[in-house]
Amino acid sequence: MTEMNVSGPPAEAPEEETARVLPFLRKETTPAATATVPDAGEVKPGEWEAQLPDADDPEAEGLAEGAEVDPPTAVYPPSVAEWMEAKDKARLPVLPDWVKLPDQRKAVRKWAVRHYSTMVGYHVVRLPTIYTPKVLWYSPRGAWRWSATVGRWVFDVEGKPLRLAAVANEDAGEYLKLSRQRNDRVRLRGVIAAIAGFVGLAAALTLYVMAPSWLLLMAMAALTTTLGAVGAPADRPLIDRARVTFRKRRLSSDIVIRAHEAAKLTGKDQNIAFPRPIGRDGDGWRVVVDLPYGKTFEDAVKAHARLASGMDIAPTQLFLDKDETSGRRVSYWIADRDPLAVPSGKSPLLGATRVDFWKPFPWGVDERGNPVMASMLWLSLLVGAVPRQGKTFSARTIALAAALDPHVRLIVFDGKASPDWRSFTKVAHRIGFGIVPRDGFDPVEHLVNALMELKADVEDRYHRLSELPLHICPEGKLTPEISRDPKLNMPLTLVVVDEVQEYLQHPTHGKTILDLLVYLARVAPAVGVSVMNSTQKPDDTACPSVLRDQHQARFSLRVGSWQVSDVVLGAGSYSEGLDASKLLKSHKGVGLLKGMSDDSGIVRTYLANGRDAETVLDRARALREDEGTLSGDAAGEASASRSADAILDDVAAVLGRSEDRVWSETVVNRLAEYSPDAYGEWAALEGRAKADQLAAALKPYGIKTDQVWGKTESGKGANRRGIERQHIIDAVTRRNKTRADS
Repeated sequence: MTEMNVSGPPAEAPEEETARVLPFLRKETTPAATATVPDAGEVKPGEWEAQLPDADDPEAEGLAEGAEVDPPTAVYPPSVAEWMEAKDKARLPVLPDWVKLPDQRKAVRKWAVRHYSTMVGYHVVRLPTIYTPKVLWYSPRGAWRWSATVGRWVFDVEGKPLRLAAVANEDAGEYLKLSRQRNDRVRLRGVIAAIAGFVGLAAALTLYVMAPSWLLLMAMAALTTTLGAVGAPADRPLIDRARVTFRKRRLSSDIVIRAHEAAKLTGKDQNIAFPRPIGRDGDGWRVVVDLPYGKTFEDAVKAHARLASGMDIAPTQLFLDKDETSGRRVSYWIADRDPLAVPSGKSPLLGATRVDFWKPFPWGVDERGNPVMASMLWLSLLVGAVPRQGKTFSARTIALAAALDPHVRLIVFDGKASPDWRSFTKVAHRIGFGIVPRDGFDPVEHLVNALMELKADVEDRYHRLSELPLHICPEGKLTPEISRDPKLNMPLTLVVVDEVQEYLQHPTHGKTILDLLVYLARVAPAVGVSVMNSTQKPDDTACPSVLRDQHQARFSLRVGSWQVSDVVLGAGSYSEGLDASKLLKSHKGVGLLKGMSDDSGIVRTYLANGRDAETVLDRARALREDEGTLSGDAAGEASASRSADAILDDVAAVLGRSEDRVWSETVVNRLAEYSPDAYGEWAALEGRAKADQLAAALKPYGIKTDQVWGKTESGKGANRRGIERQHIIDAVTRRNKTRADS
């Protein structure tokens, strides 16, 4: 097992190094010693170095460390070395890597030995039991076919339709001409056939009398095999295939041109151009095409299905890539077979001892088998798909990577209460399943408490990061060192909510959960708290756009229509060529990724089944126990946060028995005195803001604020927003009854 680490970006060159490389950019504080930069148009290429200040020149002593720096007055042209380096990058290699690299040559050699030895063994085993009976069975039919073909040739059977046509047209002259031609042909061909027959018979007799027995047997075997091959049916060849071959043909420029004509991307005087030759690229063909002037990559995307039909392939075998150098240049990759139906294999996380969640980790492969690395830093991710397409498994792979970093805090909630996430109880700081209370535990309230706890932590992080010393937090941002310092208690956090629509549609807490998730998805990633929501119903009712729009990254597996794909991936994705509805039912675990990096494309996520997840999480728990980072529900610690409906009990406690109606402002002031930790911030609000805050907190329980008549401190009567005590009592009664029934 290996530790998965990815090296970070190279450190910037220090200022001293810059000064050493570019000494002419520094000047003395006095005008007399200022280094003058010549104009680019006045200096020949060979004179650039000659006009730079000399380090030994006394007048250049002012160009010392700490002197002021003037910006360059001219843009220098690229050097010859830079020009040659650019040409080297654009030049195609003479030999492929598997020829030049010793390890790849060794791998190819091993593959060739293994491949061809298997094929030889396959046919050797079948030679006496399958191939020989086939030859003996088909050889009489082959002899008959051969003799019939020779007879048709000798007697000029192919000219018979012409002679019959001359008779039907009553053209005597043409018929006599064709008859004389036939007679001449039959006479000549008969002589040739007779001579060949005598020569063959003489050779056979000579071979029978004079040749050794082994040579005679080989000749008979060759003749019998030839006759058997001639007599074998077209759909039942003599020799079986040692491996399954997929429908593959050589792609030519004529086929590509035909495809563009069928897609109506070319006109009478407008043709495509090929800036580079068509060639093999992995398990497919790479074709770069310049469309006619006026046509764009978007036009090719819209004609995707017609292009595939013109190439006589399935649409899932054709992939389009945009070329940034030209708006009309398109790069096609045509796979030999549907690459998305090929499983991507087991997750490399199964062989990893630990993961650094600050660095990208393997999540899957693209359509060509290239690794796709994922990173959840500074973003939120939305995963959408129809049921049974691998949505949960894809999201769980990311959570497994987070689990293998002992310094990452996990919060996991599963709205459908499936077995897929149960093993995360070993490592999750907060975890819950389903929406139905069981044994006195309400998972929805637990989610609300966890999100409220996390919201308070996010707000606290912003304050603390801005107050840390510069040598610890130089830019006011979270760093790996800060996140791993147990004293600061600001670890990277991953919030996973699977089937989020179940929680958002909860009759009591749905609105509260929505508001909290919107806040966290929008604000929390900047301080190291990433949110990953997954849903099979991404519509506005089940998963409102106010939440979807907060996710910077989107991953859509197969969906029902391009409109739903646009909802998951974001508006305008369809026009960019991203349409998850084109994925087939067999493409499990395959989706379109957008927003995680600059590139958008297909990801075939790695597989980690239930047993694999159990193995990884056992290792993750051991890591956390060794590092002392196991916390929360996984460590058996009770949540320090208040229950979601605690406000009902608190309001009931601050209302007097004789008070039927009380202003909201008065209730908030009493709550702040009753529980400063919970309601202290409410007291700092203005009068109307206090009423709005109380109304929002009581709304999930069906309590509305109405106009209430009361008196101010001066004794003057006034109408203000307030609540009725009886409404609070009714809400508490309903809550207690629900708990008793569950």
